[in-house]
Amino acid sequence: MKPPTIPLEKITALNTVHRITIPPEYQDENGHMNIRWYMSIFDDAGYPVAESLGLTPDYHRQHTTGGFDLEHHVHYLNEVLIGDTVSVYLRLVGRSAKRIHYMMFMVNETRGTLAALFECVNSFADLKIRRTAAYPDEISQKIDVLLAQHNTLDWAAPVCGVMSA
Repeated sequence: MKPPTIPLEKITALNTVHRITIPPEYQDENGHMNIRWYMSIFDDAGYPVAESLGLTPDYHRQHTTGGFDLEHHVHYLNEVLIGDTVSVYLRLVGRSAKRIHYMMFMVNETRGTLAALFECVNSFADLKIRRTAAYPDEISQKIDVLLAQHNTLDWAAPVCGVMSA
């Protein structure tokens, strides 16, 4: 299934959460970035997002909490080659008491293309019992502010349709 076309200027108006120039060790036998590195880049992009919501490593240590990814969907759209620079942008799609539903957009700055879409449902976790838990109020408030900002965008998030918070 091909996602709807979103003008790059709409995506790049979102906050950049990660940027990397693709190193030679990311290359596969086809001469482009290997599939495993897309997940690595999206994973690396998630940490600054969590920290912006107050979910820092110190917070998690102090409260014995963490996060669990529950579901992913990745759509590969255009090749990324070694030496290309990519940026990742975040759009929050929804939330529940325990989960957030978000998308990340990997833009290949070198080629001026949308390289990949990443959709995820992530949960807050109480690591003492190894179960999902409700976000604390101070975190929920930050999530709600970001979600409200993203809900005002004039374009629909290209969700896969089978995931929700």
